[in-house]
Amino acid sequence: MKNSRYWSATFQPTREPVRDYEVRFTQAYAEYRQRHSGLDITTTVCISPEDDVELRCIKLTNHSHRARKIELTTYGEVVIAPQAADEAHPVFSNLFVQTRFDPATNALFCTRRASSEHEQPPHLFHLMLVDQTDGGQVSFETDRSRFIGRGHKLTFPLAMETTGPLSGSQGAVLDPVVALRRTVILQPGSSVRVCVALGVAATEEGILELAENIRISR
Repeated sequence: MKNSRYWSATFQPTREPVRDYEVRFTQAYAEYRQRHSGLDITTTVCISPEDDVELRCIKLTNHSHRARKIELTTYGEVVIAPQAADEAHPVFSNLFVQTRFDPATNALFCTRRASSEHEQPPHLFHLMLVDQTDGGQVSFETDRSRFIGRGHKLTFPLAMETTGPLSGSQGAVLDPVVALRRTVILQPGSSVRVCVALGVAATEEGILELAENIRISR
């Protein structure tokens, strides 16, 4: 936003106090509602019954009397390993994760370098889709140290203190994350829908197909 204020679509991780905060859980999904700075924000979180994909559908409605320019930023930390292995040696485990951004799909893809010729590590994708055609370019970040920043925490990360594109780091980063950013414009009384997807597949071909299916069917 123009005044550089930021908050999260749910209470965590920024823990910013908001008006009319409400959470509803059902057998199929979880729904978070809040009103902040003249915006109604509804976030619906569900798991695909067919694929290994988590979907977060976010609707923003502008109830103010002026146009709003809003930067949307996602963030997630990458593991792609058994829980026991990550808990035993998290720093060492992170060294084997590779990240890349695909400009054709505006998606981040991650995998783990195999430790032997018989190992077949899974693949992960992260994608943010917006139902606006003029929302600007997608920028990305895969280095946790650049996103969080020295002396900062996830409640107030360095990347959220400045506007504009993320740094665009990718490859063999020391502490991998997936973060995407793009801008939306909300006219008075208008709404925008955002779909954030995070999924895994056993092969590179499978993850590419999965990401493409999400893009087509959103």
